Amino acid sequence: MKKLISKIFLFLFMIFLMSCDSTNNCNEIYDLMNEQEKSWNSGDIDDFMSKYWNNDSLIFIGKSGINYGWKKTISNYKKSYKNKNEMGRLEFKNILCKPINRTTHLITGKWNIYRDDSIRNIGGYYSLIWVKKDKVWKIIYDHTS
Repeated sequence: MKKLISKIFLFLFMIFLMSCDSTNNCNEIYDLMNEQEKSWNSGDIDDFMSKYWNNDSLIFIGKSGINYGWKKTISNYKKSYKNKNEMGRLEFKNILCKPINRTTHLITGKWNIYRDDSIRNIGGYYSLIWVKKDKVWKIIYDHTS
């Protein structure tokens, strides 16, 4: 009986530790997304993109379809947002952080860009897959509508 109780306690403790780890990971990712907002809002697309996996296998799905690669993604951002006025002020509202495993998390939320009166505001939803690579969280998949 003691062995069974010990095993149950160990099992529950492991679940507790995994739960804490997931919460910490979600908070780390949310902090990185806050940094992205600051970069965007200061007009720095290069720094905003530093949170993405700099690799040809990065996947970005947006209104124009599927794009592959970090270079293509940053190029598209710079074509679509030529200056700080067009970039506006970005806000993320994270709705869900779903751990897939210890190093892979799915983040779902809503984004808005607020701009001055001469350019309309825009917004939509996102699903991001963040993966911890070499102890650093990176976006490897972005589906933004």
